[in-house]
Amino acid sequence: MTNASISVVIPTLNSGKTLEACLRAILSQRMTRSDYEIVIADAGSSDATLEIARRMGVDVIVGNPLKTGEAGKTAGIHASTGELIALVDSDNLLPDETWLEQMVAPFADAEIVAAEPIAYTVRKEDPALTRYFALLGMNDPLCLFTGNYDRWCAVTGKWTGLDVHQQDMGGYLKLSLTEEALPTIGANGFVFRRSLLDKVSWDPYFFDIDVMHQAVRQGLRSVAKVKTGIVHLYCARLEDFARKQRRRIRDFLFFAQEKQRTYPWDKQRKTGIVLFALATVTVLPVVIQAVIGFIRKPDRAWLYHVPVCWITLWTYGVGTLRRLLGLRQAPVARDGWQKANPS
Repeated sequence: MTNASISVVIPTLNSGKTLEACLRAILSQRMTRSDYEIVIADAGSSDATLEIARRMGVDVIVGNPLKTGEAGKTAGIHASTGELIALVDSDNLLPDETWLEQMVAPFADAEIVAAEPIAYTVRKEDPALTRYFALLGMNDPLCLFTGNYDRWCAVTGKWTGLDVHQQDMGGYLKLSLTEEALPTIGANGFVFRRSLLDKVSWDPYFFDIDVMHQAVRQGLRSVAKVKTGIVHLYCARLEDFARKQRRRIRDFLFFAQEKQRTYPWDKQRKTGIVLFALATVTVLPVVIQAVIGFIRKPDRAWLYHVPVCWITLWTYGVGTLRRLLGLRQAPVARDGWQKANPS
């Protein structure tokens, strides 16, 4: 397919466990629209990923020699043709056949530069840890304390803890973002205009929140939070989560050291970071959060809140200590990623 209106870009690396379901959900969108292409940027998979992609009729498959998901997004965008680009991870599932139609609708407003689902979809059949992250509305519990999360959270009853100006447009909220109120927008179903790329730095690594930070700086402030969800099969086991948190902090510290990150993480609410550490160490405040979440959305998955907070505190603490000691930072190697413990 060439000259599609919408390009769905999917980075992959040994994604065979989830890719077929991901692609099947994307292909189901043709019930409501057919003007899209599917582009996969593969980082050298040694499992069935490429076989599945070809069998499912993916339009374009390109390589991703830099291996990371951010580099895969860049490679996929380069190979795409759509005026709208939808970034979907291989562990994302679109929840219904009208998802793409709903996500594209806000772009009828010329001011809207990007759109994102307002929630993570919770499915009873998913593992309890997967349900926990969907109910929490974020993949990192630290964001609950700093407030810069970007999906509906059962603990707070809000989609973000920041003071973001928003206008209800029916099918979506029209946001007016600022540098001071910028949630972690940009992943898991993020759709944006190709023209946005002319205003930001995105090659060779598309760091989603950095792209939005730069866009807001350039005056591109209008973003839609669409009243739909997306499934994120993030983690099924605590060891998977710990591994991904190690990757998150090591990658961030490395690329920050290389001056390739722009979002002002160091200016985030330091009070929130301190509160997270104190709440996790003393346990009781975290237990109270879990109870509040359970009251709003009853699910045994809330039992994971305490261990997830502890793993995050330990992992980020070690990473920060390494930085303070001046130890060399290095990203997590992608060789063999997801083969032993797919997630």
